[in-house]
Amino acid sequence: METESNKIRVVIADDHPIVREGLRKLLTLEDDIDVVGEAADGRELVERMDEFRPDVILLDLRMPNLDGLGALQTLAHTGQKARVIILTASEDKNEFVQAMKLGCSGIVLKQTAPDLIVKSIRKVHAGEIWLDSHTTAAVMRQFASPLDVGGQSPSSKVRERSPLSAREREIVTLVAQGYKNKEMAEKMFISEQTVKNHLHNIFDKLGVSDRLELALYAIHKGLHLQQGDQ
Repeated sequence: METESNKIRVVIADDHPIVREGLRKLLTLEDDIDVVGEAADGRELVERMDEFRPDVILLDLRMPNLDGLGALQTLAHTGQKARVIILTASEDKNEFVQAMKLGCSGIVLKQTAPDLIVKSIRKVHAGEIWLDSHTTAAVMRQFASPLDVGGQSPSSKVRERSPLSAREREIVTLVAQGYKNKEMAEKMFISEQTVKNHLHNIFDKLGVSDRLELALYAIHKGLHLQQGDQ
């Protein structure tokens, strides 16, 4: 049994009361998750962040007053540390890409199975990126276009200093698929420290600063499709 201090603090931001109620009922069944608040729009979420102090935010994209993308942008400027999962009925790949660029850690479609919504919260709270296969494919197609919204090449920030080894490419693939370091170590029959060493070298070679940038790089290059998901 998890103590209150160890539980993942979750806030649900959605303008439909029935959605908030359904998610709350789903999440209260989990011993390690505590729903600490709800917001009916992005403005309420932003204004009550100090009160909520969430670890993870389930954020709808389409809301009145301040939509999900606007809330994400505002939260990024405030420097808050909560991780954001976009939970949406939209299948607009442009919105997915913008949400990732604004710092969300995961995108989950509302038609997703309940157990995967719960799993996404745990994964994102642990520092991983959560993109299901449908969303990943949509984002990848968008990143494959020559120019993004700002007129920059989507990989302009990434600077490949030297080629990745086969083992490093395998790790990039697993990161993009949402594996934790421990899971990668078990899957590859190496130590967790060796995984961390590989990640350090990968970050240095590609010039990326975190796992999100690495995952987006993998999506752009199609590396996440090179094993397991083919």
